[in-house]
This record gives sequence, structure tokens and C-alpha cells, in this order.
Amino acid sequence: MERLDYWIRGCVDPFSGERTDIGISDGTVAYVRSAASGSGEERLGMDGSGIDGSRMDGSRIDGSGMGGGGANGGAGAGGAAEGLGTGGRGSPVVVNAEGYAALPGLVETHIHLDKAFLSSRMPGVASDLKQAIAMTAELKKTYTKEDIAERSRRVLDRASRFGVTLLRAQAEIDPIAGLKSMESALELKREYADRMDIQLVAFPQEGIFQSPGTAELLEEAIRMGADAVGGIPYNDRDAAEHLGFVFRMAEAHGLPVDLHIDFSDDPDRLDIAEAIRLTKEFGMEGRVAVGHLTSLGSAEPDVAKRIAAGIADAGIHVFALPATDLYLNGRGDECRVRRGLTPVRLLLEAGANVCYGSNNIRNAFTPFGTADPLDIGLLLAQTAHLGTDEDARRMLEMCTVRASKALLGHSLRIREGMPADLTLIRGAGAAELLYERPRDRMVWKRGRLVAHTVTCMER
Repeated sequence: MERLDYWIRGCVDPFSGERTDIGISDGTVAYVRSAASGSGEERLGMDGSGIDGSRMDGSRIDGSGMGGGGANGGAGAGGAAEGLGTGGRGSPVVVNAEGYAALPGLVETHIHLDKAFLSSRMPGVASDLKQAIAMTAELKKTYTKEDIAERSRRVLDRASRFGVTLLRAQAEIDPIAGLKSMESALELKREYADRMDIQLVAFPQEGIFQSPGTAELLEEAIRMGADAVGGIPYNDRDAAEHLGFVFRMAEAHGLPVDLHIDFSDDPDRLDIAEAIRLTKEFGMEGRVAVGHLTSLGSAEPDVAKRIAAGIADAGIHVFALPATDLYLNGRGDECRVRRGLTPVRLLLEAGANVCYGSNNIRNAFTPFGTADPLDIGLLLAQTAHLGTDEDARRMLEMCTVRASKALLGHSLRIREGMPADLTLIRGAGAAELLYERPRDRMVWKRGRLVAHTVTCMER
């Protein structure tokens, strides 16, 4: 008989369509059962006192946001989730989840916190990737730790309300800004630990060999606590040299690799082939991720198929970044303008683990962005021709179980004994969640209710 902190009643599994009850105890999932199995009193192991329908001991949360109890001191639309917590060790807080779907906590695989919300400071609009890098490099000269932290918090607060419980951020390391981004990010990692797990990539945006001093700064960033070694071979003097350095550094420190790679429409720029080779040479199968990979979308079909098979065989995770890739690619095409995306369906058919990320929020690289993974999921579904119900379910996997596998090496699911990281979203099937991206959400991190957003819009 479980002693619960939360009893979540009648939510829908968007993958199977079944109605389920979820019990949360001591930060983990105590059970996941059919909503039709047994009585509430029987499942909860209660002493029977204070039970009145869905109300237990005066604590209740429902979709209206008007339930009683301290656990419902959550956010209205756009607000912060202050004063939220667990139901304590007495009677559980009952969540009437009728009309809500339950997902594992959402995952943001690839985001640049340190250059978020810079659009208002830009001298103009970047016309291509090279100009976006140059404009941002100039702005970096004005960064302070406090400035980076303030802009980063705007992203993290939004992401948390939308249901993100695991996030990987790229912290730029270079002689321009030094270690400011890493220092700020490490402080934020501690500050937000009760709301989300944050991984930090030591990312050499300006290159390594063309930017003297970066190699030493990367070593220091790793000593400070970086979780992965980043790379950007297309922005250095020699791509193979750059990649070799990154893999050697990762091996030396026992860290995974996270690359920005092949961000172009050039079918001949396929540094991914060298990344596949190095992944196998260093025995890093399953521990390498690549973002962008858009050149592959312009490659001839036989070449693209061969490389996709190599990616799958090496266990390389692919992060599609459509908001940026669609915006900056295709600029050189005067007709038959290419979409500039990685070939998502081809990669999936080859057996590769494909996920997606926001990448940038309102800067020279991407003047858009909300920090809601589902917004990016819809954009990718629309532009990668992924419009079936099965595709919608797959898109949800790409920001949950597939994404957590890429970042952690294993998938986080709503299963007995696993960490109670989950997001309830008002809606039912996968297609409804993806196409409508409802803002009514409840978010738990390690069994603690950390966000509860209720909108005023009628459904």
C-alpha cells in the first residue's frame, strides 16, 4: 500500500490513448495504472478519513486552477511558480487530471542561453550565418555575468512553465567573453536545480585554432564543471583538425561530445563523415550528438542514405534545429529555394535517434522563439512533411524519451520507480498536443510540483 504525495487521476496517455492514474511518492513514480482499476481508497492506502469523491484532506488540484491546498499556489498564465511543493507525508494532494495528457518532463536538447534576447541590441538583421556570428561576436564584448544571467533566467523561467525538466545549454568559451558564460551557467544550474536538470556544453563558437587561447579556456571550463565538450568544425581553419581535438579532449576527460556540424546548404560540406569515423575510433557510440546537419539535406540521395546509415550505426544523436535552420539556410538560392533542414524522415528510417531543439531565442541567428519545445515540434512536423498521427506521436517522443536518451544515455519515462518528472498538458491525443500546444500545464520535477499554468481562454 503506497503512501503518496500526489495522486493524479484520470489523465490520458497520449501515446496509447488510455486513461491512467499516476501515484507520486518521495520524488519517484509509485505506480501507473489504468484509471478503471480498483477504487481510489484501495490504491492510495488511505485510512479513509477526509475522502469525499476526488477531494482528500482538503487538498485538490483541478484544471480550473482553483483547487485548495498549498500545492496549488502555482502560476497563472505567464506567472512564476512560487510556493509550490509536495503534498507532504500525510494525505496526498489529489490532482483531477480529467482532460489532461501526461508526458514525461519535456527536454530541451540544444539552446544558447547566453545569447538569448539580444535582438533589441543588434545593429541590423543578419543576412546569413557568417554575419550572425560576426554581429554576435561584437556584442559579446559587452557581456557581463549579470547580463547573461538575467537573459538566461527569462528563457529558463519560460521553459520551466512549459514543462521542461531537462535542458542542455551551450556555454560559449572564447577569448572575447572568456569564461563569463560558463560561470553564469554554473550558478544558474544550481539555482534551478529543483526545477530542471541543466547540462552545460563547453562550446568554442569562434573556433579553436583560429582563436588562440580557446583551447586553454576549454580545459578550464571542463575543470569548472562542463558536462560535454562542444565543437563547431565549420568555423575553424580546418574541420578535421578541429574534430580531432574535440574528440581527444572528450576522451581525456570522460565526457560526451556535442557538435554544431554541417550548417549549410552545400552538399559537399559533410564533416559528419569524419565525426562518424572518430565516434567509432574513440569508442564513443551513443555519446555523440550533432546539431544542424543541414548539408545532408542537400546531398544526393545515395550519399545521404549512406551517411544516415553510418550515423545510426555509430549511435550518433541528431538534433534538428528548425527555427534557425529554416531562417538562415537557403539564402543563396534565387529559385527552388531549399528548406535547409536535416533530412529527418530519412534519418528516422535509417534508425538514427532524431530529436529537436530551440537553439536560439530572439537573436541574430533566430529572431523568434518561445522556449516551448512543442512550438519547435510543430514547426519541424510542418516543414519535414511529418503529418500523420503516428508522426505526431513520434514528434512528442523527440522532445521526451528520445531526447532524454540523447542527453542521459537512457530514456526517462513515466514508469514505476523512475524519477517523477512529468508534465500534464490540457488535451488528449498526441496530434492535439502538438497542433494546439495548449498552455494549460502542470509540471513536476522529482515529485515536486514546480509550475501550474492556467489560461483564461475558453476551449
